[in-house]
Amino acid sequence: MKITLPDDRTVSIGKLLCIGRNYADHAAEMEREVPDAPMVFLKPATAVIRDGGTVHLPPQSRDVHHEIELVAVIGKKGRKISQQEALDHVAGYAVGLDMTARDLQNEAKEQRHPWSVAKGFDTFAPLGPISPATAIDNPQALTLRLEVNGEVRQEASTEHMMFPVAELIHYCSQIFTLMPGDLLYTGTPSGVAPVEHGDELYASATGCDSLRVNVQRST
Repeated sequence: MKITLPDDRTVSIGKLLCIGRNYADHAAEMEREVPDAPMVFLKPATAVIRDGGTVHLPPQSRDVHHEIELVAVIGKKGRKISQQEALDHVAGYAVGLDMTARDLQNEAKEQRHPWSVAKGFDTFAPLGPISPATAIDNPQALTLRLEVNGEVRQEASTEHMMFPVAELIHYCSQIFTLMPGDLLYTGTPSGVAPVEHGDELYASATGCDSLRVNVQRST
């Protein structure tokens, strides 16, 4: 899949770098400790759907949860990026959803297995329209809000991130070369909960266009 960056470049979606437990309240609701360093996992590009798309609930899971997140869209190649220069590598921001098969994730945790299956199903990374980075004065001062069928499920400020966007970019770039089209899903606040067949999800973030997807059970 390709995306158009705010400067009108069209690039292929690259790595989806996702951050776990980046809000203390979410770590608490999951009964997990806050990590000492960013907790990074990957999703495939095939998990991405765009505004108006459909999240397909896979037959392998009966407990898929929503997780609203701010997404930083990388626009410039970089490796070992300093925190001071990190935000210069962001082309834009979007609201996104990290859909999670919680039952499969819990099984993986018990067996000390990776989360790839629980996180990586097709359609499990909805991505909203991309707003230019220049339109966001401070990515740590945005309000995330998720409604399911008109009911608010998650609402929080990005100021509560344990590791801010600049630090996440710095950290990830010590491991991976960041490329235009990479997507950094920066973690979710508390309030995660199951979604069901027929649900309508509406996600918003200050300064970004909203994201709306529906949920359907796959056969």
